[in-house]
Order: sequence, then C-alpha cells, then structure tokens
Amino acid sequence: MFFSGDSSTRKRVDLGGRSSKERDRQKLLEQTRLERNRRLWLRQQNSAAIKIQKCFRGRKAVEAEKLRVREQFFMTYGKLCQNVDRHCFGPDSDYLRQLLFFLNPQNVADFSALVETCRLLQRFVRESSGDILSLFAGIEYSSKYAVVDFRVKQLAYACIQAVHRNRNQLKDQLLMTSDKSSTSTILLLETLAMLIDSRLPWSCKIVDYLLQRNTYNLLREIVLTGKGSVILQDCVGRISSLENVLALIISHVRQRSCVCPNIDPRWSFSSQILTIPFLWKLFPYLKEVFATRGLNEHYIHQMALCVQNHPNVLPDDMSTEFPSYACLLGNILETAGVSFSQSDCSFDMAIDFAAVATFLLEALPPMQSSNQESKGNSTVDEDEMMIGDEVMEKGLNRDLEQQISNAIDPRFLLQLTNVLFGGISVVNGSYEEGSHGKEVVAVGAACAFLHVTLNILPLERIMTVLAYRTELVPVLWNFMKRCHENQKWSALSGQLAYLPGDAPGWLLPLSVFCPVYKHMLMIVDNEEFYEQEKPLSLKDIKCLIVILRQALWQLLWVNPVAPPNLTKSTADVFSLKRNPLEFMQHRVSIVASDLLSQLQDWNNRRQFTPPSDFHADGVNDHFISQAMIENSRAHEILKHAPFLVPFTSRVKIFTSQLAAARQTHGSHAVFTRNRFRIRRDLILEDAFSQLNALSEEDLRGPIRVTFVNEFGVEEAGIDGGGIFKDFMENITRAAFDVQYGLFKETADHLLYPNPGSGMVHEQHLQYFHFLGTVLAKAMFEGILVDIPFATFFLSKLKLKYNYLNDLPSLDPELYRHLIFLKRFEGDISELELYFVIVNNEYGEQTEEDLLPGGKNIRVTNENVITFIHLIANHRLNFQIRQQSSHFLRGFQQLIPKDWIDMFNEHELQLLISGSMDGFDVEDLRTHTNYAGGYHSEHYVIDMFWGVLSNFSMENQMKFL
Repeated sequence: MFFSGDSSTRKRVDLGGRSSKERDRQKLLEQTRLERNRRLWLRQQNSAAIKIQKCFRGRKAVEAEKLRVREQFFMTYGKLCQNVDRHCFGPDSDYLRQLLFFLNPQNVADFSALVETCRLLQRFVRESSGDILSLFAGIEYSSKYAVVDFRVKQLAYACIQAVHRNRNQLKDQLLMTSDKSSTSTILLLETLAMLIDSRLPWSCKIVDYLLQRNTYNLLREIVLTGKGSVILQDCVGRISSLENVLALIISHVRQRSCVCPNIDPRWSFSSQILTIPFLWKLFPYLKEVFATRGLNEHYIHQMALCVQNHPNVLPDDMSTEFPSYACLLGNILETAGVSFSQSDCSFDMAIDFAAVATFLLEALPPMQSSNQESKGNSTVDEDEMMIGDEVMEKGLNRDLEQQISNAIDPRFLLQLTNVLFGGISVVNGSYEEGSHGKEVVAVGAACAFLHVTLNILPLERIMTVLAYRTELVPVLWNFMKRCHENQKWSALSGQLAYLPGDAPGWLLPLSVFCPVYKHMLMIVDNEEFYEQEKPLSLKDIKCLIVILRQALWQLLWVNPVAPPNLTKSTADVFSLKRNPLEFMQHRVSIVASDLLSQLQDWNNRRQFTPPSDFHADGVNDHFISQAMIENSRAHEILKHAPFLVPFTSRVKIFTSQLAAARQTHGSHAVFTRNRFRIRRDLILEDAFSQLNALSEEDLRGPIRVTFVNEFGVEEAGIDGGGIFKDFMENITRAAFDVQYGLFKETADHLLYPNPGSGMVHEQHLQYFHFLGTVLAKAMFEGILVDIPFATFFLSKLKLKYNYLNDLPSLDPELYRHLIFLKRFEGDISELELYFVIVNNEYGEQTEEDLLPGGKNIRVTNENVITFIHLIANHRLNFQIRQQSSHFLRGFQQLIPKDWIDMFNEHELQLLISGSMDGFDVEDLRTHTNYAGGYHSEHYVIDMFWGVLSNFSMENQMKFL
C-alpha cells in the first residue's frame, strides 16, 4: 500500500444525523425487544403444550375409566341387562350412574344397553301401575331429589341424544307411532315422554335441562331426517312418538309450576321447529296442541319480541325454495285461523300475530303461483295488457306458496279483523272514552298486515271479504275522519309501530283504505251511493276527497320521495320494497289516485260536490308552465293525477301539444301534402282506402280533399280547411251511423261498438282501426264532431276497466236483475243460476262460460258478488274487446295515450264534440279579427253580434 501524502485520519460523517453510539443503542434495543418476544412466545408455546398434554392425559384417563366401568357394568348386569331388576333404578343403585357415565350413543353395545334400560323401565312402571316416582326415588323423594333429578335429567338427555346421533341409521323408525314398541327409537322416545310427564315433580327441571342443551335443534335434525323417508299420508290420524315428545315439551310452558327461564331465541321452538316445511302435515296432533289459546299466545308473543329485538334468529335456509322465514310464516298462518276462531281469542294475541306475520310477509319474494293465478283469471285482452313483464327469479316452492296463500283466506281475514276491531264502535263514528290508544294499535296492526298482504296475494281472493264482510272500511274511515278533523296526524306518526317516526300518520291507513273502498265502489249501485249513501255518506265522501287530494299533493309535489316516474316496472317496484317508507309512498300515490279518479267518475254521473273540490290548492301558473315540459315532475303528476289540475288548464296544455305537433309536421307540408279524391256517394269506402294507405307521418300532415260528384266531375273550390272539415263531418256521420252496423246505440242514444260487427262486415276490425284514426285526426286538427259516445266505450281509449255502475247505460234490464241478485235475501242457489251467459246477436244465441267449467258452477250466496262482477265485465269489457282494441290502435297513431290520460271520459267527450252549454258571445267578440274594411264599431258588425246574442243555443251551435 502506498503513502498518499496525508497523515491525518479522515473523519466519518453519518448523513442520517445520528452518531455511531446512538445508532448502536437503537440496534441494541431492537435486538432486546425481539429476544424478549421470542422468550414470551416460547413460554406460551410451552404453556399450551402443557395444557394439551394435560387435557389429553385427562381424556385418556377418563376413557380408560369409562372402559373399566363399562367392563364392570356388563360383568355385573349382563350384556343384555339380564341381571337388572326394579331396584337398579333406585337412588342407592350404581346401575344408572355407571351407564350414564360411560354411555356413548354411537357405540353399539352402549346403545343396546340404553335401549334395554328403556324397555325395562317401561315394564317396571307398568307393573307398578305407573308409579315412576317411587321407582327412581323410593319412598322419600324429598330427601333424595338432588340425586334423582340429576339421574333423570341425564337419562332423558341420553335418550334424545341417542336418537339424534343414530338418526341416519334409524330414519325409517323416527316417525313411527307408539304401537311399534319393539323398535329402539320408539322405546327411547316413549321413555323420554314418560320422564317429562307434567304430573311428575321434576318435569320442569328436566325440560329446562333439555332446552338449555338446545334440544329443539336436535329434534329439528331428527324430524328433517325422518321426513324424507315417510309418506305424508301415513301420518294422518296417528300420533308418532316424536310428535308426542314435541307436544309435551312445548305445552310445558302452560303448566303453573313452570319456572323455566327463557332460552336463547335461536334455539327456541319457534326458530327450530316451526321453520320445518309443512310441519302440520307431519304432526297434525301437534297442530291441535299448538293452536290452543294459552300456548299459541305464548309462542306468538315470544316471536313478536324477537321481531322487535332479535330479528336474525332463524336457522340457515334448507334451500332457496324453502327459506326459514317462509316456512315459519306458512306454519303460523295455518294455526292462526284456528286460534282466531275461538271465542276467547285475545286482542293482544292478534296484535302480536299481526306484527310477526307482517315482518315475515315483507321478506317474501313475489309469488309465482299468485301471479299466474291472477293472470289466468284475468279477462283483459292481450292487446290491452301492459308490456314490460319481466321474468322473475326462482322463488319459493310452489307448495309452500300455496300453503301461505291458502291460509290467508276470506275466513281468516274476517276472523282477524273481528278480533282487532271487536272493541271499536263504528256507530255514528263514536268510540269509548280512553279507547283511542287501543284503536291506534288495532288500526296500525291491521293496516300494516293488510298493506303487505295486498302487495303479495292476488287481490280478487281477499278484496271481496274485506270490502263486504268486515268493518274495515267504516272503522278506518271514522279513524281517519277524527284524525283529520282534530289534526292528530302528526301525533299519530310515532304511535304506528310499522312506520318510521317521521312518516305522515295518514300514510298507512290510506294504503289499505283506498284499495278496499275502491273495490267496494265497483259493486255499489247508484241507489246505494246517491240515495242510501252507503257505505259512506256524501258528506263524508266530500271530506274524503279533501284528505285524498291533500295527501296526493303532498306525496307528488310538496315533499316527493319516490322518483317522478310513477309507472314503474315490476322489478322497480320490488326494488322499492327495500325501503318500506318509499314503497308505501309509491303505493299510496297509486291507490289514492285511483280512488280519487273513481270518485270523480261518480261525481260526473250525478254531481254531489263541485268539480273544483278535486283540484289541488297549489296549482298555479308556475306548475302549469312546468307541466308543459316533458319529463318534468309536474308533467308526470299531470299524467298520474290529472284531476288535481283544473280542466281548462289541462285543455290549454293539450291544445299546445296539438299545436306543437301540427307545426312540426306542417313545416314540411309543401313537399308532403296529400290529396284525396272523394266520391260523395262512396265517401266511406274512398276514405277507408285512401286514409289507410297513408303512413303515420303523413297522417299528421295536412290533407287536402277534393269532392267528386255523381257525374265524376270534381267540385269547384279550394280546400283551405273548410272542405276537409266538411269531409270529416260527413265521414263520421256515415261511419258512426248505427245503420252501417259497426256501432250500436244505448237507450240514451250513446254509441258503442257492435259486439256482432263481425257478422255484418268481414273487415270490421280494419274499419274500427280506420275509425279510430278518423276520430284522432279530427281531434288533431281541432275539428269537433257530433258523436256522442257511451262512457264505457270512451274508457277503452284510456285502457280502463268498466264496472257494474256503467251497466245501466248499456242494458238497464240486466242491471236491474243483477241488483236484484245482489240484494236477494234468500238462498240464491235455489234460483238455479250458473256461471254462464247467453249472447244473442242477430237472432243467433251462443253460451259462454264466465269461468272455466262455469256450466257446472252454481251461483250461491258466497260467490254471487263474483258472478255479478263477471256478468258486468263480460258485457262491458269482454264482448267489445277486439273492436275497442283496434279502434284504440288507430286512435293512438295520432293521439298518444299520455295526452288522453289527462282527461276523464266526461272531459274526453267534451274534447270530441264540444260543450252543450253554449259559448260566451262577448268573449268571441273580443277575440275576433276583422278584414275587408270592417271593424268592431261598424254598424253591420254591431247588428251581427246583436243577432247572434239573441240566437237560441241550438242556433248558436249551428252557427259555429
């Protein structure tokens, strides 16, 4: 190494800012910490090893001791217990102590010894006339009860554990009845039943001991194993030993001596046993036991507490088709009808049941069988069905759906509402002092249950009983009326358990009241509604209109939560169910709108309240300007609840829509003008051929008409709009003439499609399509045509159903007969009526079934309301469905459904034909423009207006 010339040592500098001493100190501390952790881990490892060895040695010693005791036991008492006598069961004997010490249920010898012990025990009890107490305790139970109770507890648990551990090998024996006493399973279960007899002093301790060891879970697994190997029909009329054991355990809570503490809800009877699918088919006797008042009330109350505090206590689902909550719901619904039919059924039990059932029903997916049933029973034509049905995901098992659906039958609903509303008076709207709290609870429970039920089950099955056989409508109305008059809605919000505290109090009652009352109005006749004022007085209906109007305006405009588009698909609606409040608001907005629309129809038939009562107070110029904008909230409200907006405002919006559409297509009129050559003597045929040749785009544009006289010469004149108007008037007059055969007249000279039009014209459906286009073109161009349509036909332009109340205009005689049937107080079956109807068109009679197999279904007092509905539906909807459908298709080529939905049938007739009330001459004078040297002060003009003012209404109409 060479010398560099610098003898000094170069100083080393740490760029980290620390000296070497400090760095060595940190390294030492880190090494010390790691060493300390390593020593701690070694100590823990050694401690764990010692514990494992200790446990292993202990277990090995116990196993060795069990082996020694087992050998001694069999040497003393014999392999088949042949040396056992009755004294071996006494407190001083080692027989049971040794057996229960070494017992391993999966050991064949041990299992056989236990079974033989049970056989001997039953024999000794029979020989001593059932005195099992002295067999175990001798003559003094009180002094030896600790030892005796402990042995009996262990013996009882050993029996149930032996069956459970060997359930797969014994699966064919699990649901056998006690007459098969030679089988090992029956011996074990019968012994268990003997030990937990409620008459024995230790029964409460034994049952408590079993329940604390999750016995219901063991029994559940035993039942599910045995269920797969038994035919359900074999269980009818016989009580199995397992069923008897279950009945004894669940009924123990009714004993006065019972001091058993409440067990964990996860291992309770409700969670473990009631969630077994179709439990009552397996155990019909258990159903009878469970349905008794005290027992059912106890378990329903426990379930209600779980719903509030421990909602997730159910076992894992057996499969996607058998979710635990649905199985539990089906089983409790099936027994609830029995409980509610008992005269002493308590109000509290009904409240608890409604809470539990509501919670479980909310979790149900849409029922496939219910959807298919409702579709199968529907009489809506395929052309009128809404598009957009989506394929549902795989849901519940069909049989499980059927169990739930069948349980919520009319009788069940009648019984439930009777129990809930039994203490509430509906006479004159009065109620007992101090009963308001109970009434709130009853209304809340009933409405929550029915709100969920109405969204799951087909309405036709339950609506009739709710509307006509229960006090639901008067009770709910009196309740809502008092809350409205006393302004108690806000205070009510916190008292209804189903609703969040910030939800409006009227939301839940309206969700049930509206659809039920609407259904009731479908079958109420005019005399009942206007004269007898049933089910509600006209004064009450005016108050109801105010409540509905305010509720709708609040939901749709003031405080909207649901999205503005209220015509949701099925999938969107069920996604809303994740938020119950939003779903209920969406639901109430629909049913309240439907009911208010129906009440407006009643008001149009015979006015009982000013039309302005249906108008919302908040409709102003800002709202109207917003309503003209597509996809705005105001525009959606106009489609959903048009009656909230005054008729004149809606006409302005409709006129602006027409003007905008005409302007859009009129801008191309120079290039796309269509010219018709029409022979006056063949006006209908020429118009049919030429108008049908036009595309939808051409129909919206201007059409110029030239008439040809009988000599084939074109008539002079330039069509500036007047000739086309004359053409439209002539063609409508010819086509809608009843002599042409496409339309018929009612007794009031109102037009509707001829059900037998196909017998008159081969192309009748094409002609209806054509006439729909003609009427739409007249409205599109602002031309009024003098065609008075029947209301029930105009409803088809809105895709609406017609009901009994529309029948008098079509067939007054049939209406009278149906009202006679409705009010008939005798036995209707004696009238020999069946679910068929006879059609008579042009002398040709044909019979049609109103229901599948209707010729064999007799009309009775129970189904007469359905019969009346079907008759009215057949005449008003079914017979003219094809004609109406094709007419609507033609009409919608120019006038979209959304535009028409703004108006009811009465208003739609005004748009078609104009008003019969005359017009304001002064208003017309103010808005008239003059030409040719004339002006408003000209003496000729002044004379003209004077003459026009003195015209009769008929002459004024002719002038227009």
